[in-house]
Amino acid sequence: MKSSQILLNGQTINVKIIPKKNKNIYFRFDSEKNLIVTAPYRISERKILKLIQENEKALAKMLERTEKKRDNEDELRLLGLKYDLKIEDTFENVYIDGGIIYAKNKTVLNKFIGDLTKKIFAEEINKVLELMPNIPEFQLRIRKMKTRWGVCNYVKKTVTLNSELIKYERTIIDYVIVHEFSHFTHHNHGKEFWTLVGTYYPEYKKARKELRET
Repeated sequence: MKSSQILLNGQTINVKIIPKKNKNIYFRFDSEKNLIVTAPYRISERKILKLIQENEKALAKMLERTEKKRDNEDELRLLGLKYDLKIEDTFENVYIDGGIIYAKNKTVLNKFIGDLTKKIFAEEINKVLELMPNIPEFQLRIRKMKTRWGVCNYVKKTVTLNSELIKYERTIIDYVIVHEFSHFTHHNHGKEFWTLVGTYYPEYKKARKELRET
């Protein structure tokens, strides 16, 4: 592994180059703000440093996102509200007092969030089912997804919701449910699909924008 230094956003950043059997070059910042570069063996250090210089603006934005994520590690967002997070062994259970969530440890906290997610999703699904007719019986799945907020498998009759949706207001969760339920009728994102979504969630464009921007 080779090491260098660059100046980014007025900060001196360590660059760690890791040669691998990659076809492409990948950049990421670790928790200590080191720029980790994994690159094919044939790419020279000089060329990598040149690429860094050429992509300085993009890397600066990546660094800002990394710093923001680190700053928010002691912050928790639930149903559109932000809470400070306090974890101490002296707390017996998870409880919310004002703008603070208290928890004994991360395991207890994660169970609390998981149980809350199941409860809220079930409530919102039942609410939407009262509005949308002819939705077939389906199996609900909840899991964390990187690129999708929801998935409808109309063949297997399953609907998967991203567990990260618990961070958003109930109305945003409703939009994703309406979106996925609409796929039982229309299997693509054509005009008829969006007309159906708009029938049950008129402000779907606003919801889509919020999900893209956060």
